[in-house]
Amino acid sequence: MKYELIKDFKNERFRQVTGVNIATFDKMVQVVKQALFANGKTKGRNYKLSVEDMLLLTLEYYKEYRTFDCIGASYGMHKSNVYRTIVLVENVLIKCGLFKLDGKKTLLDPNTEIEIIVVDTTEVPIERPKKGQKHYYSGKKNDIR
Repeated sequence: MKYELIKDFKNERFRQVTGVNIATFDKMVQVVKQALFANGKTKGRNYKLSVEDMLLLTLEYYKEYRTFDCIGASYGMHKSNVYRTIVLVENVLIKCGLFKLDGKKTLLDPNTEIEIIVVDTTEVPIERPKKGQKHYYSGKKNDIR
C-alpha cells in the first residue's frame, strides 16, 4: 500500500494500518529525510520510492511479517531492493536514538509484572511399522478377479 492512499486517514485508523501514530510517523519521516538527504544529494541513483513509502514499507514488514516477495509485488520492486530499503530505514532509525523499545533491563526491574504462558510441546512417538513385518509382506498387490 502506498502512502498516498493512507495519508488522509484519521489518527486511529492510521495507527491500525501502520502501527504508529501520525505524529510519530511524521517524526520518522523527518529523521529519514535528514539522514538520506543531508548534503542535498544521494549517493548513486535516485530512490524509486518516496521517503514516506520507504518508511511505510518498513513498518508493513515489521507489523505484518510479510515476505519480501509479497511486499515487493505491492510496491513494484524486487525482493532484494525491498530488503535493502528495510535495512536502510532501520539503520537510520536505530542510529537516531529517538525510536527504541525498552531493553532487557526493564525486565530486571522488581516493579515490572511479568506474565508467563506455558505451552505443552511434548513429543508424541509416531507409530511406524516394525522391522519384523518383512518376512510375511512382500509389498505386492494381489490381483483378485
